[in-house]
Amino acid sequence: MKNRTVLPNLFLGLIVVILYLPIALVILYSFNESKISSVWAGFSLKWYETLFRDKAMFEALWNSVVLALSASCGAAVVGTLGAYGFTKVRLRSKNAVEYISMLPIMIPEIILGMVFMAFFSLLGLPFGMTTLILAHTTFCIPYVYMLVKARLVGMDPSLAEAARDLGAGEARVFFDITLPLLAPAILSGMLLSFAMSLDDVIISIFVTGVNVNTLPIKVYTQIKTGVTPEINALCTLMLGATLLLVALSNVLGKVGKPRPERRHIKNKPVIECGKKEENR
Repeated sequence: MKNRTVLPNLFLGLIVVILYLPIALVILYSFNESKISSVWAGFSLKWYETLFRDKAMFEALWNSVVLALSASCGAAVVGTLGAYGFTKVRLRSKNAVEYISMLPIMIPEIILGMVFMAFFSLLGLPFGMTTLILAHTTFCIPYVYMLVKARLVGMDPSLAEAARDLGAGEARVFFDITLPLLAPAILSGMLLSFAMSLDDVIISIFVTGVNVNTLPIKVYTQIKTGVTPEINALCTLMLGATLLLVALSNVLGKVGKPRPERRHIKNKPVIECGKKEENR
């Protein structure tokens, strides 16, 4: 019996160490006084100070933030309208269309990057911020679509029906009833899309231009010459921002969800048949 309980715990501990030990080391050595990561010379914040003085790094960060905001907003509009529209149509190919709309999540990023590069080249679009926004919006749409669709499934249809009975049109019902109830799911999808766009490297490399540099691409190009404590500090800050966005996304996804009703069943007295006959 002890082996049955010890082995799963050992396996779980091994997985946790393999996954999170490198992250812990990156965070630890971002506070290292020495420039050599393998040598600990004491606690210091000088690499964070060096990072905040790097103008090129902050320019790349600004491009990444603008890109992530634009992609998350575009994905919110398209994903919300798509999820809401699929609840109103009745098509035989509905399941196939929904499956196709989820393909950007399942297709490897290197394939998506090559497809976007070839497509934008055929259209004659100059590579830069425009192509980056279009590409990032495309692979962010499924995240918003999934969350909004799940929220629509859990909504009470009697609310919209009551609004229609009172004379409200479809547009009024959507903006006054449906959209406010979908707002937490939409915001959750936007935050998740923002995090995914902010961390993307592979697709961005294929569709970016010469004059536009995002933060992940700049980090990728700098680590070719070796990992510096400045990169460790940047990775620590990005990790913290990503975890914060994901946590906020999960919190917003739970806001406003209908709670299951609790039914209280009272214990009724059971009267035996024999006693009933006596009372009669």
